[in-house]
Amino acid sequence: QVQLVESGGGLVQAGGSLRLSCQASGTFFSFNAMGWYRQAPGKQRELVADITTGGSTNYADSVKGRFTISRDNAKNTVYLQLNSLKPEETAVYYCNAVYIDRRAGWGQGTQVTVSS
Repeated sequence: QVQLVESGGGLVQAGGSLRLSCQASGTFFSFNAMGWYRQAPGKQRELVADITTGGSTNYADSVKGRFTISRDNAKNTVYLQLNSLKPEETAVYYCNAVYIDRRAGWGQGTQVTVSS
């Protein structure tokens, strides 16, 4: 069974930075385009960035130029560098496969709290 473990969240002031990590077990990571998602209180989960197995990236318009997604295939890990954070980006951040039919169960996520 695939396990996704997110880490790196925390409390940061507006304008600050964090680096999130997500490690996946087994071969799940190697064969999937991976995405970082976030879910704010009372809102739906949204995809903020994704990266293909070959390293091509895509970003939601709201985070372009501030967030950077990357992956280390040897470590089965995907990263999300968050810069210039805004209070409205307070959310639980999750990783998972991009395509619905490839997704594993959601991990516990990592809380990012941005204070104003």
